[in-house]
Amino acid sequence: MIDAGRTVHVVLPGDIDDPATPSGGNSYDRRICAGLGERGWAVHEHAVPGAWPHADPVDRARLAALLAATPADAVVLLDGLIASTVPDLLAPHARRLRLVVLVHLPRDDEAEARALATARAVVTTSEWTRRRLLARYPLPADRVRVAPPGVTPAPPVPPGSADGGRLLCVAAVTRHKGHDVLVDALPVVAEAPWTLVCAGTLAREPDLVRQLRDRLASAGLADRVRLAGPLTGAALDAAYAAADLLVLPSRGETYGMVVTEALARGLPVLATAVGGVPEALGRTPDGDLPGLLVPPDDPAALAGALSWWWGDDELRARLRRAALARRDTLTDWPVTTALLAGVLKEVAE
Repeated sequence: MIDAGRTVHVVLPGDIDDPATPSGGNSYDRRICAGLGERGWAVHEHAVPGAWPHADPVDRARLAALLAATPADAVVLLDGLIASTVPDLLAPHARRLRLVVLVHLPRDDEAEARALATARAVVTTSEWTRRRLLARYPLPADRVRVAPPGVTPAPPVPPGSADGGRLLCVAAVTRHKGHDVLVDALPVVAEAPWTLVCAGTLAREPDLVRQLRDRLASAGLADRVRLAGPLTGAALDAAYAAADLLVLPSRGETYGMVVTEALARGLPVLATAVGGVPEALGRTPDGDLPGLLVPPDDPAALAGALSWWWGDDELRARLRRAALARRDTLTDWPVTTALLAGVLKEVAE
């Protein structure tokens, strides 16, 4: 039953449900909207067209009209991809509306500072992001809260292959996600019997995709790497089930939802020690890491970790056991929703 006193207007990127461009931020937003509805909130979604954060004047005008038409005193939850770039549109409504900004990826600029200053609360998706915002901007600490992503329970993946050679990378193929670093590391370990599936959109940086294909062809590795494009649903589940190791070579991550998605299946992780990734990777109740962490932007370190993974049977077995133990400590999306709902409730009162 809908609680009439709990209504929220959620301002979302226009591509929130575009299957061609899946992202952690969009998945988080969609889960939160559904979860708030399940908790009895009346959720009014407003997907705003535009190439956010670089929207054109027409799209900004649409957002301005939307804010102006929102009833006075309403609670408005805005995705930070939009909100952090439009402080001039938020400021006129800072007193009239109860603004809450959900920050997936900090921008670290003056526009974001001014935008967050208009909000009655800021919600981040990791402790790392909260610390970064408080260090960067003069925000009251009690106004910046954390609601880490949940993870949907999944069956454990089958026991890994004997050689551990089936690699999976789940991320949009962009420089930020470090695919070029991974491709530079692979020739160093070309003698190992590995294959790699990259599941993620190829449309954001097509020049990079061409460069990666050329590098792989030059190294004689094109037939061992599949740039699969975006995978969702059963196709993504199958990719996880067929993998021995998730590889995430990002140059930056506020959390790294694919890390916990892998761990939810008992799949070990090799990732870069950036942003909130160590937080997402976590530890088992016994204090063990369920994966390996390497410095970002370092092909040699990535190749060294892969060589260690393939060269040490006991390491692979230990990391698989740790991933299964970490799986049991992960929280589902209702926990995330409850944390965010608590913030919205405080803002509404």
